Amino acid sequence: MAAGDWSVIIAAALLAYLCGSIPFGLIFSRLGGHGDIRDIGSGNIGATNVLRTGSKQLALATLICDMLKGFFPVLVAWRFGADAATAAAMGAILGHIFPVWLGFKGGKGVATAAGVLLAYAWPVGIASVLAWIVMALVFRYSSLAAVTAAVVAPLCAWLARPDGVAPLAVLAIALLIIWRHRSNLSRLIHGEEDKIALRKS
Repeated sequence: MAAGDWSVIIAAALLAYLCGSIPFGLIFSRLGGHGDIRDIGSGNIGATNVLRTGSKQLALATLICDMLKGFFPVLVAWRFGADAATAAAMGAILGHIFPVWLGFKGGKGVATAAGVLLAYAWPVGIASVLAWIVMALVFRYSSLAAVTAAVVAPLCAWLARPDGVAPLAVLAIALLIIWRHRSNLSRLIHGEEDKIALRKS
């Protein structure tokens, strides 16, 4: 691979990382007068925890922006080839989970992964999003829905084999999501996991 190709790949990964590291949940919760979202509920910066403030609007804004910060870097990177898109996909996810602005302690990456996959391999993204929606509606556990979607993603990538998409990259994203939910899975097994709440308690 030429030096120029490597520079594009590195730039794609770095820019996607910086986009992915924008903590929209933290920003919106503060703008909405709810303080530091990390002091609320699970302490996570994602949309599910923002919903625990009682503001559906802020939660929805967080969800959309977290998806878009994964979607757009990958979409732009595709213009420079499949390798750049793969690098951007990984960069955006790592940015959300390990944001430089928050001491590398970020969210669990579900919404950002959805945006990434919709841009990187849209059939995989759609299948994963549908899996999340179905599981969330039926069982109302965000963590269970996230892990199910994470399992579905690499299976779909391996079966569909979209052009230019690296199934191993999709698998890496899925494993990151599952790893970030390890404490949730433990609580789920012990019957201690909170369900998705639609109104403030």
